Amino acid sequence: MRQPVTTSQTYTDRRDAGRRLAGLLSERDWVEPVVLGLARGGVPVAAEVAAGLGAPLEVAVARKIGAPGHPEFGIGAVTAHGPATFDERSVRALGLGPAELEEACERERAEAQRRVDLYLRGREPERAEGRDVLLVDDGLATGVTATAALRALRADGPRRLVLATPVCAAEAVAGLRAEADEVVCALRPEGFRAVGQWYDDFGQTTDEEVLELLAKGA
Repeated sequence: MRQPVTTSQTYTDRRDAGRRLAGLLSERDWVEPVVLGLARGGVPVAAEVAAGLGAPLEVAVARKIGAPGHPEFGIGAVTAHGPATFDERSVRALGLGPAELEEACERERAEAQRRVDLYLRGREPERAEGRDVLLVDDGLATGVTATAALRALRADGPRRLVLATPVCAAEAVAGLRAEADEVVCALRPEGFRAVGQWYDDFGQTTDEEVLELLAKGA
């Protein structure tokens, strides 16, 4: 596989990022691959990856848990089922305990379930057991939501579990190597502050877009 790009280039939008990420991933041999986009912004990227690999497109949902009073500061994440995942260093630094986080966990778990129900619309998702599963996001800053999604996917028994993203913070990759069998990151720029700075167009992905992409690619 080609080495990840390390320059300060940017992507036009998520579809452009997905096509370029697909170029890296298509050089590999995959066993019955299934591609999951981490909702919502990861789905347009994943759609291009799935098309490039000739694989079905699915969706994964994980919700960030924000610090009390500062919801933008993610200290954990949760999926529709299973325990929450926390950045233990942040939780300790804030002096938080289970009681302070329980309400946020339940709220975000309910929202994750709502989105799963919305996106699947009663159908059964693609089987993951025994297959190569690629979880795709539009970028990796802290890795907390990706960690929650990876742990949920691991429970499904994939043959190989890969996290793939167009751009990431180097320190986030290091932490996720314990969760995924491989982390593929196309761009690891110096001076990383936020995912959006590496996109010319980083507009919000809507539920309607996710549903449209799933209908085309699943």
